[in-house]
Amino acid sequence: MSSKKQSTGMVLVNYTRDPDLQDVDGVLPEDKQQDSTSVKLDPAVEEYTQLKPYAGMPKEVLLLYSSQARYRVPREVLFWLIVACTLALVALTITVIALSPRCLSWWQVSPVYQVYPRSFRDSDGDGVGDLKGIQEQLDHFEFLNIKSVWISPFYRSPMKDFGYDVEDFRAIDPLFGTMQDFEELLAEMHNKGLKLIMDFIPNHTSDKHRWFNLSRTRDPHYEDYYVWTDCNETSPRPNNWVSVFGNSSWTYDDVRGQCYLHQFLKEQPDLNFRNTHVRQEIIDIIRFWLGKGVDGFRMDAVKHILEAAHLRDEPQVDPEKPPESVTSEWDLYHDYTTSQLGLHDLMRDWRAEMDVYSREPGRYRFMVTESYDYHEVDKTMMYYGTSLVKESDFPFNFYLLDLPHNTSGLWVQQLVQLWMTNMPSGRWANWVVGNHDKPRIATSAGQTYIRVINMLLLTLPGTPTTYYGEEIGMENINVTDSEIQDPAGKYNTSASRDPQRSPMQWSGNVNAGFNNRTNVTWLPVHPDYTSVNVEVQKTDGRSVLSQYRFLNTLRQSELPLHRGWFCYIHADANVFSYLRELDGLHRAFLMVLNFGKESAVTDLSSIGELPDQLTVLMSTNGVSDGKVFQKSRIQTEAGEGLVIQFSAPTRFNPNHPKQCYVSEKACYLGAMDILYKC
Repeated sequence: MSSKKQSTGMVLVNYTRDPDLQDVDGVLPEDKQQDSTSVKLDPAVEEYTQLKPYAGMPKEVLLLYSSQARYRVPREVLFWLIVACTLALVALTITVIALSPRCLSWWQVSPVYQVYPRSFRDSDGDGVGDLKGIQEQLDHFEFLNIKSVWISPFYRSPMKDFGYDVEDFRAIDPLFGTMQDFEELLAEMHNKGLKLIMDFIPNHTSDKHRWFNLSRTRDPHYEDYYVWTDCNETSPRPNNWVSVFGNSSWTYDDVRGQCYLHQFLKEQPDLNFRNTHVRQEIIDIIRFWLGKGVDGFRMDAVKHILEAAHLRDEPQVDPEKPPESVTSEWDLYHDYTTSQLGLHDLMRDWRAEMDVYSREPGRYRFMVTESYDYHEVDKTMMYYGTSLVKESDFPFNFYLLDLPHNTSGLWVQQLVQLWMTNMPSGRWANWVVGNHDKPRIATSAGQTYIRVINMLLLTLPGTPTTYYGEEIGMENINVTDSEIQDPAGKYNTSASRDPQRSPMQWSGNVNAGFNNRTNVTWLPVHPDYTSVNVEVQKTDGRSVLSQYRFLNTLRQSELPLHRGWFCYIHADANVFSYLRELDGLHRAFLMVLNFGKESAVTDLSSIGELPDQLTVLMSTNGVSDGKVFQKSRIQTEAGEGLVIQFSAPTRFNPNHPKQCYVSEKACYLGAMDILYKC
């Protein structure tokens, strides 16, 4: 060992290190120090005076620096700061997740668009629309910003009720294509971000269905698949029950020697849902199509699914009417053939099956029920389920079908309020103004009102439903007696549903672009197709189609419109007006819709939450676009609707809770641009 004393007071010592020994705290035992150089401080010097660390310094020097306060303290502060920030971020993330309202599902974001496949698009020239025809027109849904498409039945069927008489629930009718066509359509829809909702008919089958043929021959397994009872062949009326299409609900079957129940056509025998095998068959069919990848079902005619087992006569509306003259469904109170005990157990079972398939991320399976309950709105609301057990996501709301009965703002408010006041808290609304069973709204209400009705549909809270052609203002066609195709129309020409089922008007070409191969259409095309069609209206910024598209896009892009508060503020003989707003967001929307027969000036000066001047974002007649109104004098023409966007710091709903509704309350935090539960 040798050493040198530097002028700094540091002694450099040469050592030879034993490789078998480990050093501790940077100091080697004296008896093992060999052939190496280390640093040793002179006891007379209180600290190492090297000005800064240097590259390649030995570990002993590094340890001396790291133990000094000026290095140790910042390091510890930085460590604990990182820990605190990490914990804060975790806490913030948990808080945001806990306070955030759930995201809207696909069936809430977009309108549901109904396709009647016979009339949408014919791809093979036989005059009847088909699945390939639908696939050819998928761009139309993208253009409209539609995400949810409901397709009416395309199962194998004898077509006595155009597909609502199902012969095989697991097969495609050749009229519409093949199972491969369906699978290709579904795959292409999913590729485009579209959802497919199938029509499902659980109440009955066709009389050509295998189950019925086995049941009428008393096969032991299928004997009770349908509702049978003893009856007399010459007078087959076990009771006074009447079909929806008129006349007795009972038909005698000479093979079995009994009568079977059919609440619709005699070719549509009712299934017996008190038979557990029937219940399982229906669940298996639901699983079959869910396994194919369909995104939801529209459950048809659900209120008819169960009937009273005792088969008693139903009470007559007019007790004085001779029993033999009771031939219409309107002649009876349907106490024993609709909405029977046990019906909602079936709905819950089906919902449970769909929930199993909804566990796949991003693949929620939707269920909507169809039930015309008329003045018994409380029965319709039961299809929402309870707070503990869910049934349908919503039942179809058919009350706006009555819009043409009275053209006034007060009447429209009454129809809207009927649903909103009866809907269970926290549920999602639905609005329907037309379908394959009802006259087109442009005909029943008049072309004057089609634009304002579309504006109503697309700005009310909930999910609007659009029947094909409503987006361009299609009207009913005139069908002569010789042209009637509808079975209901053949029983009663005034009850024909053919007028609202005419071919979709795509262009001004032959057959309105519905069939480009031949000059054949299953129903006549409306004569106005040269001016009322998709192709023409796409190029016109003020057309019914362009306004529909604008409103649908606005609805999906603006928080107040698709998940904000809905508040009534005014209704009179002409105008219905309401607000859409969101707590925390200054931007809100005012709708002023004139359903009357004359122009009107609306005074909203009593609404303190509105600014004095209001600028029109969109007018259905285009004249008032961008116009500024004083809130005391908002002028509208008959059939005109205004969307007014405004900004105000005060919301209407806190001071008027009885006039406002919201499905799920949420507030907007502008600083972070997020929604939170409030």
